[in-house]
Amino acid sequence: MSDLQIWLLAIGVFVVIAVLVYNTIQERRFRKQADAAFQMPLGDALMQSGAAPYERPERIEPALQEPVFDAAPDSAPERHHEPHFSVGADAAPAAASPFAAPAVSPPPPAPVPPSVVPSASVLPAAPYDELIEYRVRLGSDGVSANVFADAFNQVRTLGKAVRWIGLPVGGTEWEDIQPWREVLYQQAVVTMQLADRNGAVQEDQLAALCDTLQGLAQTHGLRIACDDVVDALERALAIDRFCVDVDVLIGLNVVARGEGAVNLARIVREAEDSGMVLGVDGVFQLLDSRAEPLYVLCNHDAEPFTPEVIDGHTSQGVTLQFDVPRVPDGLKVFDSMVAFGRKLANEVGGILVDDNLRPLTDTGIEKIRTQLMQIYERMEARGVPSGSRRALRLFA
Repeated sequence: MSDLQIWLLAIGVFVVIAVLVYNTIQERRFRKQADAAFQMPLGDALMQSGAAPYERPERIEPALQEPVFDAAPDSAPERHHEPHFSVGADAAPAAASPFAAPAVSPPPPAPVPPSVVPSASVLPAAPYDELIEYRVRLGSDGVSANVFADAFNQVRTLGKAVRWIGLPVGGTEWEDIQPWREVLYQQAVVTMQLADRNGAVQEDQLAALCDTLQGLAQTHGLRIACDDVVDALERALAIDRFCVDVDVLIGLNVVARGEGAVNLARIVREAEDSGMVLGVDGVFQLLDSRAEPLYVLCNHDAEPFTPEVIDGHTSQGVTLQFDVPRVPDGLKVFDSMVAFGRKLANEVGGILVDDNLRPLTDTGIEKIRTQLMQIYERMEARGVPSGSRRALRLFA
């Protein structure tokens, strides 16, 4: 091998080694640059030991909300706060930093004058009976009572009892709305009874009520919320089935023995002596402290009782009637009616019989009392005690 070839070989090896060394140096330099670009700086204030980690605020989805009826007009609306960084109450205190600013306590909140304290918590709930009523709510900054006049008259024709109740502006007690009064209301509740002795409410009746009140609300700029109709119809059917099962009228009859007749004058005197009063319909009633009938006495004949009964007037018999679900303390009242019936029978020489004209013995009376006990237990369990306000409405 000549000297020239040896030198060329040496130069080639040197160039290869130089290229390898250069590539190694460049690779290390680019690697350091990349590490520096993707690594968090050590001096970042958010990464110091005393700083709180960032917490993603909980996402609140937009939603359609029902109009607010129970808040007072002057109560402040709920405010939405921006997310911020904070240390949890149970977190360890952060280490003190020589560069941290001194802590400054926030100033105490200024006292709120009593006149501007929200009064929503003291507003009474509307008198609404969820068991037997369907509800429509109306809200306003102040609507005159006469605004309800037309709707008031329209819903009277729907076939079910409707109540109008309002909360006056600045008031704390609900009252019956009377359209002819000069009153401003901030809230109103209109309810329709779900059932009565004519049966359960129908869907078209509820729809007509809502349509009428929605038209009223649109005309006068009121907020309105109608309760769910499907749920109301289900409740109506349930309460109607219950009413059919317990709607019982017990009748006891005093009739003459054989082919005779009973003396009406004597019966009238006994009724008056026992505290019964004669109604405009010609029926004697024994009333309780609420002026509600406990039981009634009527004539078998078509002719009703009159204030003046002439001696010698007779009848085929008289009937004592006891409306089971409308009478409070029904067992006691039933015993009282039986005792009065037996007294009448003795006074006129008659006999106490049931609706099938079978003589009522002690065994028969006890059987009726047992049935009454079962009915009253069912009414109590259903939340409709006999003689209660709710029962009087359902069995009107």
